[in-house]
Amino acid sequence: MNWKIKHQLQFVMYSLVGIIFFFIPITLNHSTSIPLDHVVTFLQTHLMTFSKVLILFAVVFGGILPFVQKDWEKGKIATSFILFKVLGAMIGILLFFKISPNWFVNEKTGLYLFNYLVVPVGLTVPIGAAFLTFLVSYGLFEFVGVFTQRIMKPVWHVPGRAAVNALASFVASFAVGLLITDKEYREGKYNHKEAVIIATGFSTVTVAFMVVIAKTLDLMSHWNLYFFVTLFVTFTVTIVTTRIPPISRMSTDYYDTPEVEEDLSGLSFKSKVLLAWERGITTVKNAPNIFINVWQNFKEGVLMTMSILPTILSIGLIFMLIAEYTPVFNYIAYIFYPLTALLQIPEPFIAAKGTAIGITEMFLPALIVVNSSIITKFIIAVVSVSTIIFFSASVPSMMSTSIPLKIHDLVIIWFERSILSLIIVTPITFLFLG
Repeated sequence: MNWKIKHQLQFVMYSLVGIIFFFIPITLNHSTSIPLDHVVTFLQTHLMTFSKVLILFAVVFGGILPFVQKDWEKGKIATSFILFKVLGAMIGILLFFKISPNWFVNEKTGLYLFNYLVVPVGLTVPIGAAFLTFLVSYGLFEFVGVFTQRIMKPVWHVPGRAAVNALASFVASFAVGLLITDKEYREGKYNHKEAVIIATGFSTVTVAFMVVIAKTLDLMSHWNLYFFVTLFVTFTVTIVTTRIPPISRMSTDYYDTPEVEEDLSGLSFKSKVLLAWERGITTVKNAPNIFINVWQNFKEGVLMTMSILPTILSIGLIFMLIAEYTPVFNYIAYIFYPLTALLQIPEPFIAAKGTAIGITEMFLPALIVVNSSIITKFIIAVVSVSTIIFFSASVPSMMSTSIPLKIHDLVIIWFERSILSLIIVTPITFLFLG
């Protein structure tokens, strides 16, 4: 077969596989969901004990991993998270063998977190990472990037090349997105402010994480609505945060010599289609063998899983216990309560509490509103993703980059994104689900 035709077929077929696996609902066993969810559900249903054993190993090795990677050399934030990962590994063992008091191991705290959050995340992320290969690595984003480039500078105040970066951050994972952003920043393609905009405005959790939230809140029947509303809200909130402090006051200095990007604004639509197609094919041509690529991404997904599961267990359980047995988050919720009440969100106090707890761990808001109405669940499901900043994973990842960031700035940005997300998503939710 002609090599050019082969690459064209690969571009089209691999992209279709990625789109189908993540975005096209199919019905199996009277359940309608995307293929990724069906695979994870099958594993949980038919290989439950085996799945839990695998997750336990991932958690334990996740507690050992910081010592292998010498995380203490990455700075104070990474060093402090070694403790949380070791603690998470210990908690995982206690929960698996149910060795602890009832207040620690019950269906509202430890067991709930392990069975309904840690296990699904542990299965979903590596499988999702493997299949994200088809969506991210074979030209689809480069194709789309040509058409989205023109709006990036005027709307989000970032270079046109950030279009692909933003999409990769949103669809692949915040870790992948931050790696790309850090690399581009160090190479002089983004200045300080642009790098912060991308890191805090686009680098949210992967589709695989969103599936876990949707499953937890029984929203898979509304999956496409949930995904695209979250995408819209996340990017719309970023339009505002780029124009207000602290981001608006950040420097425009470069880490290295600035690199001027190619201007495509003068091209006709036909020329853009041809260029987009050419870039897609070029990406396929330069991409690794599909099997090697899938395996590599799967391994990265496993490593990511081992990295995040212990912190989800430790930080997540600490704050679940605080939420269950103390009034701390009830008090913090009053910061958001006037807004949730004004927006007429059903169960406004629960919605406020779910929003408040989001800064600790992005899955915990779902657990707070799991028994609420569909309106409240949908709103908090979107807000927990669109706020982007949470201390169990994204904050230490951001602080590990070369981008100059301060903790207090991240907290302020999280608060701004929380308020704006609630304001934007609530009327949309009432429009489609009210």
